[in-house]
Amino acid sequence: MSSATPDDAAATLPPLDSPEVAEMHRRMRRRAGRGRAFTYVAAVMIAAWILVPIYFVFSMAFTTQETVRSYPKNVLPFIPFSADTMQFFLESEGVLRGLWNSVVVAVITLVLSTLISVPAGYAIARYLFRGRDLFRLSVLAVRAFPIVVLSIPLAVLFLRAGVFDSVYSLALMHTALALPTSILVISSVFASVPYELEEAGQVFGATPLQSFRHIIVPLVLPGIAASGLFTFVLSWNEVFAAAVLTIDNRTLPALLLTSLANAPDAFQFAGSFFLMVPSIVFMFFIRRYLFNMWGQVSK
Repeated sequence: MSSATPDDAAATLPPLDSPEVAEMHRRMRRRAGRGRAFTYVAAVMIAAWILVPIYFVFSMAFTTQETVRSYPKNVLPFIPFSADTMQFFLESEGVLRGLWNSVVVAVITLVLSTLISVPAGYAIARYLFRGRDLFRLSVLAVRAFPIVVLSIPLAVLFLRAGVFDSVYSLALMHTALALPTSILVISSVFASVPYELEEAGQVFGATPLQSFRHIIVPLVLPGIAASGLFTFVLSWNEVFAAAVLTIDNRTLPALLLTSLANAPDAFQFAGSFFLMVPSIVFMFFIRRYLFNMWGQVSK
């Protein structure tokens, strides 16, 4: 019984310029082309699903109030461009104050969350201590509680402490909501950076603080930026706690929520546009950090 040798197997293969090989290549190209076309179609559909409502809200926010009230509705440039709707919204009672309160609360939440989550995330990623896994679980478990469970007791606590209906107390509430996710995101980014980089810096004479500042921080900056973006957007869009914990100093989302029942369409579209603007602007300026977040840290 004879066994086939590699030379015999190679001799049975068709030549590269044979019709069989050419047909196989054509089938592979067609299959790859269909997969690429499906990917493009899916990407276009997802982009349209996200961008079409945004463009519609933008069109309604920058046209006349008569156009907003008319049916059927259309979009720019098929309708007149005007700042009438935005002017009507900004001149409505409490809007500018609510906008300022939203900015103040979001900035305070961003600063507090970053100042707390960076050292907490670093400690979780770098140090082994008793109860570390339990601490991670307890941090994440805070997000399992509905906001109403946290808002009502805090409202009573703030009333007794004399800080109810304040942007600062609301910022503390938003910080408590953002901290679990921020800590876990930043700790995962710190864990992606090899500890040997810090040791190498210390070998060349740097202190642990200098190694952290000049070596680790530039690498984890994309992750910190992404966490900050999440925190700002969460605070800006949060409405339930703001509606419960404030009365006169409402943020813009809480003001819109309490005004929707009697608000005209122009007010609603302009308010929707204002709620979307911070997310879009922050995403535009921070996109390079988001694109490099995992690639840069994992190198």
